[in-house]
Amino acid sequence: MSPVASTPSPAADPVKNRRGRLARSPRLGAVIAFVRCRGLARATGVALLFALAATAFAGQRVAVPEFRYLVDFSVPVAEVVPLAHAVVLATTLFSPMADLEQTSAQPMSRHRGVYVVVLLSLALSLSALPLLTGATGEVFASAARNVVGSLGLAMISARLFGSGLAWLLPFGMFGPTLLLGVRSDNTPEPWAWSLQPSSHASAAAVAVALWVIGACAAATGRPRQTERAEQN
Repeated sequence: MSPVASTPSPAADPVKNRRGRLARSPRLGAVIAFVRCRGLARATGVALLFALAATAFAGQRVAVPEFRYLVDFSVPVAEVVPLAHAVVLATTLFSPMADLEQTSAQPMSRHRGVYVVVLLSLALSLSALPLLTGATGEVFASAARNVVGSLGLAMISARLFGSGLAWLLPFGMFGPTLLLGVRSDNTPEPWAWSLQPSSHASAAAVAVALWVIGACAAATGRPRQTERAEQN
């Protein structure tokens, strides 16, 4: 008689068993639901489009308007576009299922804390794309600083006014910075941290402080009642 090949039982395949247990894990399911209901994939796609535009025009510069003085000051596009990354990603901070999340058996503050770190990682990764087309390390350092600070402002704005208005504080700061942020001697004003060179320690400290404040507000705060009403 010819030998008959035996079919291994499912229990004999530890890899499949591990994957099956992982797929049925309530904790993993909660994380996936947490991310999915915030529309992170869609927001990342939109932010990626801005990043690709910054990559394509990495060699271009944005001139500061001659509002107060006749200045000749400009910044690379790659240092300005991170503002868009921050705003788009910050719109995903709060979920339209906020009332349901409050009844969760697991504390949501830990999930929110990890989530803001994920947003920061995504924003920094998108800001690094212009390096592929010749942007310098100094440009990336300034872009990283700007995206950190802008994301902090956007998170504060989302906490105060709702995630749909996450753009309010970042753009509210961006406008005056462009119009009033350069002095007559063609150097940035001390408060215009996003226009400072990459080696400016105070500007980096401001950006980090804004992100820390925004992260704390986003991780510990709850969506505003008006935002819940708009989402329902």
